Amino acid sequence: MPRRDYEDDPSAPPANSLVPAASAVVVDDGGRVLLQRRTDNGMWALPGGRMELGESIGDCAVRETYEETGIVVEVTGIVGTYTNPGHVFAYDDGEVRQEFSVCLLARPTGGTLRASGESFEVRWFSPEETDRLPMVPSIRKRLEDWRAGGGPVVR
Repeated sequence: MPRRDYEDDPSAPPANSLVPAASAVVVDDGGRVLLQRRTDNGMWALPGGRMELGESIGDCAVRETYEETGIVVEVTGIVGTYTNPGHVFAYDDGEVRQEFSVCLLARPTGGTLRASGESFEVRWFSPEETDRLPMVPSIRKRLEDWRAGGGPVVR
């Protein structure tokens, strides 16, 4: 389902839903981070998505990472919480979702790298390589927060 991201944009439509979600900064032993190029906006992003009833936020991050990238992960920490009411996603079906996302830190434990129905491409990148990739500001913030290494942030 195509979407448009708005962050602190006065032309953004008002939110009509609030959905808990998780994303994961997955870092391998070489210090590379796992990213996917999304089919809904063409941008590079962390794996993640909406939390389902009956699962924890950690289980959500593990499930979404596997579904979107083929990589099995173990959650090892938290990067931060991201709840800016000025950040909304507008979907073609009329939903305008306010972001409520917890970004977790994880490490790969298995699986095979693959794209999914939600991604064109999935790759490992050095932190420096991510600087040149097209991505929405909220994903870039998560990567910057992880790279800063200052512990969990609340945004």
